[in-house]
Amino acid sequence: MCHTFFQSKIIIALVGKFLSAYFLASFERVALHSITRTWLLMLINLLPDFFAVLNSTDRIAAYHRYFDNHRSLLEAYWSNYVVEPDSPHFSEVVKSAALAGRMDLRTMLERMDVVTLARNTEDQCKALLETDTDIDVVLMVGVGAANAGELVVNGRAIAFVCLEHFTSVANPETRGLGLDPELIPLWLSHEIAHGVRYTSPTSKSEMKAIIEEMSGYYSYWETGKRATLRELLINEGIAVQVSRMISPGHASWEYYGYDRREYARIREMGPVVARSLIGNFEKSGLGLRLKYLSDGMSEEARRVGDYVVPDRCGYYIGARMVDQAMTTKGAAWTVRASAGEIAAVAGEAAASA
Repeated sequence: MCHTFFQSKIIIALVGKFLSAYFLASFERVALHSITRTWLLMLINLLPDFFAVLNSTDRIAAYHRYFDNHRSLLEAYWSNYVVEPDSPHFSEVVKSAALAGRMDLRTMLERMDVVTLARNTEDQCKALLETDTDIDVVLMVGVGAANAGELVVNGRAIAFVCLEHFTSVANPETRGLGLDPELIPLWLSHEIAHGVRYTSPTSKSEMKAIIEEMSGYYSYWETGKRATLRELLINEGIAVQVSRMISPGHASWEYYGYDRREYARIREMGPVVARSLIGNFEKSGLGLRLKYLSDGMSEEARRVGDYVVPDRCGYYIGARMVDQAMTTKGAAWTVRASAGEIAAVAGEAAASA
C-alpha cells in the first residue's frame, strides 16, 4: 500500500527493523495469545539478523545467507513487492541494500520503541477486528520497496512493515521515504486488516477464496487478475478505515498514502473517477487494479475518456464504499463480509436517505 522507486518499475509495494544494541542479538518471536482463543498473533523481529548482515565483513554474501535463512517470508516479499529472486536484477538490488548507510535508521531506533508500537497495534486490532486467525506481524528492513504490505504464505497471513521508510528523513541511498515513525501503527493496522480478510475462517471475501485456490499463497498479480474490481476497491477501503480507527489523529491524506497535493487532486476528481467505475465493478483484470490501485502507471494507462485518473485513486473511492458498513455493522463484520454484502448495505442507506 505505498508508492516507491520499485513500484514505478514493477507497479507495487518488507524487510526490517533494528532494535539498538540493548535488544536481542537474534531475531525475536513473541507469541501473544489468549487462553480463551485459538488464534495466535506472532511478532517477528528480523532486525537483529539484518544488522548482523551490516556487521559482516562481506555484506553481500551475508545478505544471501539472511535471505536463505528466512526464504519463505523473504521470497514472497521479493516476488510481490520487489523483483523475482531469480531475476538478473536480484543481485543488483541486494548489493544496493547491503551496502547502504543506515545512520538514519539507527538514530530513529535509539529514540523510538517500535516493538511496543507494534505490540499495541496488535492488541488494538485484535479487539477491533475480533481476530480469529493466525497472523504474523513482521518488523524488518527492506530493500527500498514497499513501506508495508500483506502476504499469505502456506495459509498464514503476514503483515509487515519496513522500517527504513520510517526514519523521518528521506534517504536516497536506501530509497527511504522519510515517514514519521508515529505512522507505523497506521500502516500495520492496514495490513493486519488485509490478513483478517484473507484468512479468517468466517471471511466471505473473494480474496480469501482466490488465495485458498492458490494453496494458501497470496500473489498481488494473480489476485489482481482474478478478483473483481469491486472486491479490490473494498479490500483497500476497509484497510483504510481500520487504520483510521486504530491510529486516529493523522492528516486525512496519510491514511491513503497520499501527500497533501495528491489528496486534494483526488478529492477534486472524485466524481470523474466514480463515473469511470460504472460498468466495471464486476469486471476483473490486472489492468483495472493497476489503473486504480497502484502508482507508477503511465498517463495513457490511467486515461478514462478525456481524463487521466490520479495514481491510487481507488483507495479514496474504496474507503467511501465501505463507510456505511463500517458505521452500521462495525469493523469486525465488514472486514469479513463479501463485496456484495457491503455494497448492499450502502445501497440500502442510499435508498432510505
